Amino acid sequence: MFKLDIGEVVRRSSVPASTLRFYEAKGLIASSGRRGLRRLYNPGVLDQLALIALGRAAGFSLDDIALMFAPAGQPRIDRRMLVAKADELDATIRKLSVMRDGLRHAAACPAPSHMECPAFRRILRAVASRGIRMQRKTAPQRP
Repeated sequence: MFKLDIGEVVRRSSVPASTLRFYEAKGLIASSGRRGLRRLYNPGVLDQLALIALGRAAGFSLDDIALMFAPAGQPRIDRRMLVAKADELDATIRKLSVMRDGLRHAAACPAPSHMECPAFRRILRAVASRGIRMQRKTAPQRP
């Protein structure tokens, strides 16, 4: 059977060699041997890496993704887990839509002050009542 060395897997998948070694240590992929010091992989590793990338893009943790593979590396995806993630994404989309609409309204509102705008006040109340919180990635504040 034809094998891909780690350099070829990196080239074809755009996944760095360090990430391949990390995924292997986590049990997400497996090398099938070595040629000198270079790891060798079966061609199916490219599909596994694509599935890992898809899972990460959807917001699954690496531990969740590990559950999506049978011991031999074949996909074994729990459909209930997919439905739960889709529901989670729907909730995030709703929250983001409220935030987007509020920002667009605030940008175009003709009221002298946003706090005087009835529509903007309704949006504020809706956000507050639903406990919508958006995480921001900011630098730590200096004391």
